[in-house]
Amino acid sequence: MTDRELQAQKEKFTSIYRSKIHREGADKLLEWLCSEQSDFFLAPASTRYHGAENGGLCRHSLNVYECLVDILARKRVKEVYNISYSEESVAVAALLHDICKVNFYTYDTRNVKKNGVWESVPYYAIDDRLPYGHGEKSVYIVSGFMKLTRDEAFAIRYHMGFSGPEDNNTIGKALEMFPLAFALCVADMEAAYFLEGMPDAGRGV
Repeated sequence: MTDRELQAQKEKFTSIYRSKIHREGADKLLEWLCSEQSDFFLAPASTRYHGAENGGLCRHSLNVYECLVDILARKRVKEVYNISYSEESVAVAALLHDICKVNFYTYDTRNVKKNGVWESVPYYAIDDRLPYGHGEKSVYIVSGFMKLTRDEAFAIRYHMGFSGPEDNNTIGKALEMFPLAFALCVADMEAAYFLEGMPDAGRGV
């Protein structure tokens, strides 16, 4: 991704964030994301699956936001399922669901033999400095800056759906009780599989 593309993504993210999220502490969280203490706008979304490139994390977050907005705008969702959330909750859940991946990846090189010749090839590795899980880690980080509603917290916590490590009954109950969690899970998969072309090997961090 070029520097211009990275900057355009950052501007789009910050524009949506500032226009939709207004609660106390939101400005401090965005300030941190934009600071040198955070690599949010440069980090990949995974090591080798969806968004495994510079800026992949921000791009994935924006894709999930757009998918979630579309899902919740469906006539059936609004009129039959009676599911409705504020624009702020939608933005919080989608834009921040993977904030656990900030400062999570490292960039290195390794030697790979190609056509009988050794070459130095770049790759992403994981350096988890806060081993606190995945969805729960995102909830923990966001909660350090601003309060989350219960729906937002459960949506972020269970956004991986049945791909998560928990007991399936626990995941199913959470998705049943909190429709925003189910919708975010679907939006996350839609973004990863269809917009970001994740391979059939499966999901990964």
